[in-house]
This record gives sequence, structure tokens and C-alpha cells, in this order.
Amino acid sequence: MVSSRSRPYLEALPDIIRYQIVTKAVLGFWLFLLGRLFRILLYSADRVAVTSGDFLFLFGTWQGILILLVALISLFLYIALDLNAMIILSRNLLTGKRDTIRNVCLQAVHSISRFLNIRGLGIAFYILLIAPVIGIGFSITLTKGFYIPTFISSVIADTPLYLFLASVVVLFFISFGIANLFILHGIVIDGLSVKDAGQQSRSIIRKNWKDYFRQNTAFILIVTGILASVACIVLALPLLLTNILPLNAGLKRGLTVFFFLQGVIIFLIAGLIITPFYMMKTIQLYYTYKNGEPFTYTGGENGTRALNKFVLIPALIAVILSSVFLNRNFDDFFPKETDVRIIAHRGGGVEGAENTVSGLISAWQIGAYGSEIDIQRTRDGHYILNHDGDFSRVAGDGRSPEEMTLDEIRKLSVDGEPIPTLEEILDASRGKVVLFIELKGNTADRQMADDAVRIVKERHMEDETVFISLQYDLIDYIETKYPEMETGFLSFVSFGDTALLNCDYLALEEESATAGLISSIHEQGKKVLIWTVNEKGSQRHFLCSEADALITDNVSQAMDMIDEINGRSVLRRIIDRIGEYFS
Repeated sequence: MVSSRSRPYLEALPDIIRYQIVTKAVLGFWLFLLGRLFRILLYSADRVAVTSGDFLFLFGTWQGILILLVALISLFLYIALDLNAMIILSRNLLTGKRDTIRNVCLQAVHSISRFLNIRGLGIAFYILLIAPVIGIGFSITLTKGFYIPTFISSVIADTPLYLFLASVVVLFFISFGIANLFILHGIVIDGLSVKDAGQQSRSIIRKNWKDYFRQNTAFILIVTGILASVACIVLALPLLLTNILPLNAGLKRGLTVFFFLQGVIIFLIAGLIITPFYMMKTIQLYYTYKNGEPFTYTGGENGTRALNKFVLIPALIAVILSSVFLNRNFDDFFPKETDVRIIAHRGGGVEGAENTVSGLISAWQIGAYGSEIDIQRTRDGHYILNHDGDFSRVAGDGRSPEEMTLDEIRKLSVDGEPIPTLEEILDASRGKVVLFIELKGNTADRQMADDAVRIVKERHMEDETVFISLQYDLIDYIETKYPEMETGFLSFVSFGDTALLNCDYLALEEESATAGLISSIHEQGKKVLIWTVNEKGSQRHFLCSEADALITDNVSQAMDMIDEINGRSVLRRIIDRIGEYFS
């Protein structure tokens, strides 16, 4: 017996699945075409990619401006098909209005015209970039994984003023998001202007915020409970029985693969329907609050039979075939051990004083393969190690390296340790770790590149060093002028053929390091670094990936994680590898 509360959602399942498949296919094809167009425009400007290191290209050339304009139009199209169309479809499913997906999408595209003003652009900006970060309000799948890069968030966390300002901004956007929870409903369903829809939303929230949060909490708890129950039935219990029963190793491994893939498929389907279900819930509340009386469902007929025919049966066939293939090639797809190497951040990470010889030695003794350091030029032309623009944080001196002579810097210390020169850190690292030398600060220029290469060559340490930088032009310069030197470009945002950039290593910020991008970089004969990976979960994820190395502050933790990974069970190997593609 289907309850009155769950009936609208069960009957909506086939239409929601069809909508998700059609719109995601259309948007995927559109993104494919965009990628080809952007590549043509980049190649016409003698470029293979645009990255965080040379983004000004987008504002200084006709190709870059055209890319920005097309990208902006595409983002509005994405909002229309990925969000506005979902609102219209959910409204139709709840009110019994039958319409084709084509008409739903056309109505959604037409609704975008209401966003073409200052207020509308602000709402679009919030949907695209702010909602994914703070978790308040609806966002689109394209930017759902948007994040603040770790190297920026760590600076904010370590600087009280920045942390205070960031907290104020976050609180503002949280308040804004809550007040405008129903703004899209007013715009898309009732055709209101952005201004009027915003006023209506704020009025609704002001009068009904207690009930909204009660209903919202109940919905989340129910969905979580259902997912937990499904996980127990289709995954946990079968896996437990598989391990308890006296089966031979091959059959046990095959069943483990089958049940795990079955769980993955089911939860992928759940991922397609949870957001539309939540949208349906908010539309029910919208009508209830706006009209002042409980919403009455007037939807259609039960569609679970159609769901079985078009989704569950093909999914089951796919699981069976995939399980057989993966079991026959198990060790290739689910490696026993990790060969990802560990690079200590800023000398030795937390194992010693920042950017010092003692820190580097500590990381080496623990087992680090490499050590990343930051070099800057002094006023009298020497190169010393320091990360920030000045010595305030590490040595209590507000002057920058370029304002000081080497003798003045010699008088400073970091946790009691002297600030070394490039020459001293090279001598200390010889035969121990590979030194990843980041060209840093205001003095990071071609002179620094030439001088640093010369110093390395004088010590015949070309095979023990890699030059890295956030400035792509510097890396391109070194790679072109000194092809015998290893180079790496630090990137946290890029599009285009990133793998074709002129360097030996691509260093990716952890959130942008997808399995597909890592694979494409390897296909071009380049290596992949992931930076800066400090959390246990992230370390495990990337140690189980195809990356070549990860940069971390927590070297000891990473080495312990390697030992744990190399001794893991068959099930854990499956979880780690599949997690690489779906996390």
C-alpha cells in the first residue's frame, strides 16, 4: 500500500529519470561542442589551454572575449535545462499537467529572459558559484563541485583578519540564500520579475521559516533513512553473507564485485532523483505557503512498472556484464599496492620548521620521496627559502626578502632554525630527496629562473630537482630554454588541452584532479602531482589514484596511509578504486 505522502514521488519516478537522461545528454553534447569550439579559438591564438596562471588572455584578445561570451550564454542555458526545467517538470508532476520534455525545456529556456538584468545576474551568480560552496539554495550540476582551493582556504584559516572577513561574507550569503529560497519558484512558476519574486520569497520565509526548517529536516531524515536501508539490503548484507559463507576465493571475489557494482548503480540512480524529489517537496511547500492552505496532489498514475522496464532491468544487465569483465581483470583494475610518492610541503611539512634544512631532513627520514620548497630573491641577489611575501608569520619580521640583504636575513630564524639559501638546501637534499623548487613571490622572473638553473647545474643535480611555479610563462621559459631540466606547472583552474602544456609535471589542486584529467595527462607522457593533500580521506583517495605523487604537510600520516593501503582487503581495493571515479 503506497502512502499518500510517498505517492507523488513514486509516480514521478519514470518522468524524472527520462528528464534527467534527456537533459544530461543534451547538456553533455553541448559541452562537447563547446570544448571543440574553445580548442579552435585557443589554437587560433597559438595556445593549447587557459589556466589559472595566464587567465588574463581571456580579457585581452578577441578569442578570449568570445570564449567568455559563449561561456556566459552557455551557463544561462545550463541553468535553464538543469534547474528551471526541473522546477517546471516538478510543478507539472504535482499538478497533473502532462507535457513533453521538449516543451518543458523550451519553457525553461524562455524563463531565462527574466534573469537578464542586474538582479537576475546576481541570482545566476549565486546559483553558479555561491550555493555550491555554502550549501544553501539550488545549484546546477556543472558547478556543484565548485570549491575554494585549499591553498586559498588555508591562508584564510591562518590569517585572523581574512578569517573574520570570510566569516562575514559567508554569513551574508547564508542569510541571502535562506531569504531567497523560493525566488526561483516565483520566477519560473509564476512568471514574476526577479525583484517581485525576491520580495515574495522573503515574505514567505519570514512567515513560515519554522515550518520550512521542520519540513526540510524531516525530508532529509526520511531520505537518509531510505538510503541507509537500501544500502543495507543491496550492499551491506550481501557482502556480509559473501564473506561468511564458505566460498572459494574466486567466487567470493566475483560476488563482491557484483554486489558492490549493484550498490553503485542504485546509488547513481538515487543521485539522479534526490534533487528532483527535493524540488517537488519545495514546490509543495511553495504552494502551501503562498495560498495559505495545504497543497493537494493531483498527479498521475503509478509508474514503477515503467521504471523497471527502462531503468532497473538494463542496469542489472550492465552490472552482470561489468562484474564478469572486472573479475577476470581484477588486479589490473584494483591494484594491490600504491606507487604514488609523497612530497613534503614547504620543506618538511609539519615534520619540522617550515622551509628549513631540518624540516627537509625530518621528512626524508620518515620516507618522503621529495621536498617542495619556495625560493625568493634578496636585495643583494641571493636566493633564500620563504613562502609568504614577508617574514611576519614565520620570523616576526614584516620586511619582504627583496627588501633585505642576505646578511640581514641570516639574523632571522624559523622556530629556532636558520633560513637557508638555495645552495644550502640543495647540498642538504643531495642523494636524499628530489627537490621541487617553486619560483615564488614578486621576484619570480626569468632572472630567478636562469640563476636557479645555474646553481643547480653547478652542483650537477639536474636529476634531483624539478622547477615548479604558478606562473606558466616561467615554466614555459625554463622548459624551452633548458629542456634538460624537469619542470612542473601548478594549476588549480584550467580548460582546453591542459595535458599539452609545455612542462614535465602538471600539479593539480586536489578538487580539480579528476581521473579523466590524470589519464589525459599521462597519455601525453607527463606526470601528475596533487597539491596540497592534508586530510586523511583525501590522502587515501589520491594514494589509490593514478597520480604520480602528492604534496602534503602531513608526511607521517601519508606514510602510515601507504602501509594501510598496501595491506587492504579485496573489498577495500574495490571501494578505493571506484571511489576514485565517483568522489
